[in-house]
Amino acid sequence: MDNEYYIKQMEKYADEKGVPIMEKDGIVFLSEFVKLNKIKNILEIGTAIGYSAINMALADEDVNVTTIERDKTRYIEAVKNVKKLKLDDRITLILADALDFNTSEMYDLIFIDAAKSQYMKFFTKFSKNLKPRGYIVTDNIKFHGLVSSDKTKMSKNLRQLVSKLERYIVFLKDNKEYKTRFFDIGDGVAISRRKKNEQEENTYEN
Repeated sequence: MDNEYYIKQMEKYADEKGVPIMEKDGIVFLSEFVKLNKIKNILEIGTAIGYSAINMALADEDVNVTTIERDKTRYIEAVKNVKKLKLDDRITLILADALDFNTSEMYDLIFIDAAKSQYMKFFTKFSKNLKPRGYIVTDNIKFHGLVSSDKTKMSKNLRQLVSKLERYIVFLKDNKEYKTRFFDIGDGVAISRRKKNEQEENTYEN
């Protein structure tokens, strides 16, 4: 069975089990970004069932992904999926809370797609592990269209979550060290890069 079959099986599983995975056009965009910018070493915050890690690894045979997941059930499913596609030599899965995980490894790309309320903490914590020419990519910036929408009819918890996402967007826009571009793709994607490198051309910044 080919990779495309397994990818579709993962999409079906996510839909049936209510597991949040990256939207189709978003994952295509991310995979293209990885390939065209010659990304080799990736840290992913939020594995879920391994969908995005697998797609990024499939973008180029030289790509290696370290991915962190705190939910044991999703972690176990991700391990199964990675083994099915024979990518366990290039995808390292870690069962842990990302905020408790520490590494001295440096990465070309850090992909944030975990607890939305912790985005700012993830960005701040792991930016020290980003190579000078690297990127921090954040998914779900629009959060199903709820960001910048009327909060009066939202539950208290949802309102608080959306407000934290909105503060994260402001954090990205006002960050003096990073330049961030926002893309209206999938559920909203942000790509951040240190400003001292912004003169370096790449496919998505021309």
